[in-house]
Amino acid sequence: MTGRRGFLKGVGAAALAAPALKAQTAGPASAPQRPPNVVLYVADEVRWDCIAAYGLNPSARTPNLDRIFQRGVTFTTAVTNQPLCSPSRACMMTGRYATETNVWTLGRQLSHELPTLATVLRERGYTANFIGKWHLSDSQNRPAALGWVKPEDRGGFLDFWEGANVLELTSHPYDGTIWDSAGQPITWKDQYRVDFLTDRAVRFLQQPQTKPFLLFISQLEPHQQNDENRMVGPNGGAARFRNPHVPPDLLHLPGDWQQQLPDYLASIERIDASVGRILQTLEAQGQLDNTIFMFTSDHGCHFRTRNAEYKRSPHDSSIRVPWLMQGPGLNESLRLAEVVGNIDLTPTLLDAAGATVPASMKGRSLMPLVRDPKARSAWDNTQLIQISQAMVGRALRTREWTYGVADASLNGDKDESSAHYSDYCLYNNFADPAQLVNLAGHVPEKAIAAELRKELIARITQSGEAAPKISAARLYS
Repeated sequence: MTGRRGFLKGVGAAALAAPALKAQTAGPASAPQRPPNVVLYVADEVRWDCIAAYGLNPSARTPNLDRIFQRGVTFTTAVTNQPLCSPSRACMMTGRYATETNVWTLGRQLSHELPTLATVLRERGYTANFIGKWHLSDSQNRPAALGWVKPEDRGGFLDFWEGANVLELTSHPYDGTIWDSAGQPITWKDQYRVDFLTDRAVRFLQQPQTKPFLLFISQLEPHQQNDENRMVGPNGGAARFRNPHVPPDLLHLPGDWQQQLPDYLASIERIDASVGRILQTLEAQGQLDNTIFMFTSDHGCHFRTRNAEYKRSPHDSSIRVPWLMQGPGLNESLRLAEVVGNIDLTPTLLDAAGATVPASMKGRSLMPLVRDPKARSAWDNTQLIQISQAMVGRALRTREWTYGVADASLNGDKDESSAHYSDYCLYNNFADPAQLVNLAGHVPEKAIAAELRKELIARITQSGEAAPKISAARLYS
């Protein structure tokens, strides 16, 4: 392989754990009696390295997710194509880039015109059900949409619904309100938010299911509680994570990780216990063997080491997310290192469920990587990242390189894109996995930066945007 594509390809255990599930034999599952159910579990702001089975954080306690890691398929270099809550969820649901969905920043309405995971599966006879944080309805022009979401704004989740559009603004860690399908409030008090939403999901799963179902469980934790400006773990949880392991990308940079890590890790521990309860319920209902279960996050967390926020940057701490799957055709005890994006989520789940992926989706099914080792050698290990709010930026993540550009003259809240970016960062992910040495403007990497610059322009064009100009960095700092 020659040219840009060839170049890029070439360089390119815990106190709260639920009881263990029954052992499952690796290998292809037998043909199901009906199309498999799909459970998508998204926790907000989870770093990929905080899942213990990834082997990068000795403080992490995630035994239930570790069991999925052992039995199923894990994509170890999964990234979000937009490291911000709403745009990332838009990419997940539609298989399109955030700028194509109308949700390129917070508070915007997901386009009604695009097929989604829910609309496609409903056309195939599934029910589409939702519990938790939506964050894909217009809350800029309709403040009431912070809570109840009108049916036409739910992206096809038109069956069971218990959620809030911006859950962090309608609840606190131990009390709050969500709304049912008819707009009736459901309140809770004196129960940790993760546990309350898990109870609602268990309640749904225990109901008779006459059709195959899609269930999207969307937790807020470990995301910070906005009005408290901090992560809030379950009561007493932070004490169990006092003086935790500090990831190397945080250790040498100023931020607020010193104060936030204990609660953050405690929240993830409780998310893991929730996952265990969901899987146990599926097993008790006789549904586990015929259910595709996927766990991921919308973005990571850099604890204000890279900007004034917790994400919204091209660094791995912002963009890398866990991606673990199990179920029919997935119980392969397989770890795949290919670079994949959450734009691939809906195509992958549709393919795994036996549904046709709409041609309009730009994401790719990852099932060929699971089924065919030859597909892995031919995989295009390059992902386009769009960034808003903190800056107007674009980036490429390949196996070896992270290359980012930005337009410092624009407002990331108001400006969707730029016609003229400048080099912002260049990291060698092999030599510098913590991304501590920015090589933008470094003379020895000049040719590499030029090649990545050309590729980024090509990817931006493929995403539907006009080709921008990109100025090379002239100084090395």
